[in-house]
Parts: sequence; structure tokens; C-alpha cells
Amino acid sequence: MHTADPLTSVHQRETLDRAVIREAAQWLVRWHESAQDPHLAEQLAHWRARSEQHEQAWRRALQVNDKFGLVPPQLGMSVLNERTELSRRRAIKSLVLLMTVIPAGVAGYQVMPWREWQADYATRTGQQRSLTLNDGTELTLNTDTALDVRYDRSQRLIRLHRGELLIDTGADPAQSPGQHRPLRVLTRHGGVQAPGTRFVVRQQREHTLVQVFAGAVEIEPRSSARRPLIQAGQQLRFDSHGAGLPQPVDPRGADWADGVLVADRLPLGRFLAELGRYRTGLVRCDEHIASLPVSGAFQLNNTDQVLASLAYSLPVKVVYRTRYWVSVTAV
Repeated sequence: MHTADPLTSVHQRETLDRAVIREAAQWLVRWHESAQDPHLAEQLAHWRARSEQHEQAWRRALQVNDKFGLVPPQLGMSVLNERTELSRRRAIKSLVLLMTVIPAGVAGYQVMPWREWQADYATRTGQQRSLTLNDGTELTLNTDTALDVRYDRSQRLIRLHRGELLIDTGADPAQSPGQHRPLRVLTRHGGVQAPGTRFVVRQQREHTLVQVFAGAVEIEPRSSARRPLIQAGQQLRFDSHGAGLPQPVDPRGADWADGVLVADRLPLGRFLAELGRYRTGLVRCDEHIASLPVSGAFQLNNTDQVLASLAYSLPVKVVYRTRYWVSVTAV
């Protein structure tokens, strides 16, 4: 199977055959309907192996659907009827359109690995979720987050595949004299160990951000022997090779757990990038207005309303090319 990212080459994007793109869209819909069918999985593998172009088209279909959420999850749970057939046709049509017209818009978006599809707990774009583990640890998953929980006799482990997580650690009920099960969070860049605290872990492509609001946590970069300890009121970023210096924590850094995005003279470009995490599709910002300051508290459960409010408070206009493609430009 080819592993190179097919979406980083303009030439490759332009030479994908439309018929192959449509087949990839059809396969993706079938996969959502019958992901547990081993025969379907084998047939799909054969189709992907037919050529490099077939594999590229499949990866692009995954990227576009994961970014825009086009295939209704209920397809695989419904008896075939006129309504589900209409949903299927719409999903295929939308996939083909977006795969053909705006591949550059998702060129930097990574295909979701299989382990993320099978994560113990996950949220889709715009969704948040809270849960309590058996030791009393409380987790709040932010938008587009996936994680596994592995508790055994020697450890309490949370593996964060993607996204952002607020953690209120609980006491270890299995702890006895001479036995200690630290709570650890693993990201692609390393680990975070917390004896008892309240903190946020946000995994990004190049680094992991840790914000501590109570207690302290130890940072464990994957390829570094240095293990910095950061205290309440501090935050830092680390990658596989090491950690940066602690900085004052953003006091509103966990407000998203209450469904609120708070901005204090945040540049519009950065504000829209953050808001875009909570809605399917693309939110573009005209570079000429990207530095305009945004202040206020915004409810994340209605991003369209947030966008509309910007047009009232700033000299900008919001243009919807489609429901998935929004541009904020100067008036």
C-alpha cells in the first residue's frame, strides 16, 4: 500500500480521474454502511490496490469526509428505503464535488488512522462530551477528539489520538502500600504524568500544549531525558525532542468545556481559526482584515450566529459559498 501523501502534489491532484473519484466516494458510503463486513473490507482493499490513483482517491475521500462530515452516520443503521437512498446519493454527489473542486483546501488535513476510528471515546467536529472513569477521574472531550483508556494493575493510561482533553484526576482506588498507579496521558509527542490535578492537554500537529489549573504535572517528551514539572498557573508546549519554557497559563484556557470561546483582543485570523475547529467545513479570513481585534464571549453551539455577530461588531462581511465554505472579507 502506498504511504506517500497524495494531496501534497498539485500535479497528482489534477490528474486524478473523475471516474475513480466517483468510485472512491461510492466505496466510502458503502464502507460506512457495512464497516464490519469482512468481504467488503477485502473488496475495498483490492480496489485500492488496483493503482496508485485508486489509493490516492480513497485517501482524499477520507480526508474530505472527515473534514466536512458528509456521509450520514445513520446510513449503516437504517433499513434501505427511499430516504436513506436519497441520503446516499446526496453524500456521493457532495463527496465527488468537494474532492474535485477544492482538494487544495484539505491538502494539509491528515487521514484518520484506523485506531482513531476504533477509539474508546470520540467526538465529532462541534461536539463535546464528558465522562467519569472508574477511579473518579473526570474527562471532558473537546471538538474532534479521540482517545483510548487503558487501566490495569500497574497503570492508568489515557492515549490521546487527536484533539483536546480537560482532566480532573481522581484518587486511585487500587492504590495500596508500595503500589502507585500514576495517571498518564500519551500523545504523539510523549507523555504527561499527573499525580492529582486539573489540566488540559491539546495535541496539535507539531507539538502538544499542556495547561495546568490545579496541582502539577510532569512532562515526558518522547526523545528527551529532561522531565520538566509545571505547576498550577503555568502552561508549556512540548514536542518529541523536548519542552519549551513554562509560560503563564491562559486563565480562560478551559472555558471551552462550558461551551464558550472567550477572546480578548484576539486577532480575527486566529479567532476564526479557533472557531473553525467547532464547525464542519472551511472558514477563510481575508488577510487584509486578519489583524482586526475580536473581544467577547461566544457560544460554541451556534457558530453561524458567532459569524453573524462579527459582521455587526467589525467592518467585515460573511460570505457563504456553501454551508461548508465560509469567507470573512472586508466590507
